[in-house]
Amino acid sequence: MTKPRPPFDVKALADSVRGGDRRALARAVTLVESMRPADREQAEALLTGLLPHTGSAMRIGISGAPGVGKSTFIEAFGAHLTGQGRTLAVLAVDPSSRRSGGSILGDKTRMENLARNPAAFIRPSPAGASLGGVARRTRESILLAEAAGFDVVLVETVGIGQSETAVSEMVDIFVLLIGPGGGDELQGIKRGVMELADIVLVTKADGELKQAAARAAADYGHALHLMRPKYAGVAAGVKQVSALEGRGIVEAWTAIGQFHRALAQSGQLEKLRRNQLKRWFWNEVQAVLEEEISTDARIAAEARKIEADIAAGRALPNAAARRLIRHFRAS
Repeated sequence: MTKPRPPFDVKALADSVRGGDRRALARAVTLVESMRPADREQAEALLTGLLPHTGSAMRIGISGAPGVGKSTFIEAFGAHLTGQGRTLAVLAVDPSSRRSGGSILGDKTRMENLARNPAAFIRPSPAGASLGGVARRTRESILLAEAAGFDVVLVETVGIGQSETAVSEMVDIFVLLIGPGGGDELQGIKRGVMELADIVLVTKADGELKQAAARAAADYGHALHLMRPKYAGVAAGVKQVSALEGRGIVEAWTAIGQFHRALAQSGQLEKLRRNQLKRWFWNEVQAVLEEEISTDARIAAEARKIEADIAAGRALPNAAARRLIRHFRAS
């Protein structure tokens, strides 16, 4: 039988997080990631107390296909930021096995130097079954990192897929990393993914791939130019980077900073964050409703019956969903 976890001193933990204590921040993230009902109550109390001290960081999402060099870029990028006196929190969401639930959680190994940097905090979290490869509690972890005083909070996602949409709904700037190629490779990038990108970084722009990276950057720049901008008066940009040689890192940070300032000055950043909070609310409504249905034995049994009717072709999913909600309301 699992031994119950001793309760947290929520106020003491909040004070330690605000004081920049890395161990306290790690404990706080563990608390908010917990699925235990008692832990959720304490996590909500912790976050409510810290909420007035959040919102000041620049929130950046990083995504790209596996092998594009996300971890290598983040390590070089983090070294540059901390070298300028800034602090960086990296929330790296690792892929989880749908069969076993296991997760590699190897980001600290891949970012060895950054993991030892006192101005940086790296927290790998399993994606689990959450949509798009972003842990459900990533938004809450962002708030914790901001309350701990970090200047920049970076969310690294699992990779190409629904993760782009998920991360774009919780960050200020979405950065898409793409390997050198262009041409046929450009045709393989979904228009929806490109439309989400605020900054496109063509990686591995060195050695034999240098010319290919230049061609790819030109192709992606042309593609972005043909698309409708996400924000009025703020255009997406394309840069080339070589994390191994340290080239393009300064330019990438400059482009990100300029984009963020333009959003803030135009009022679009404030509007973006308000809309993100609304979407977060409705996402939680859906998640909590599913939890309530699954944990109530009687309603869960009814849900299984309705599910069987759908699978057998005896009911339409939309009508069946309304039937289940009516059953839930009547209980």
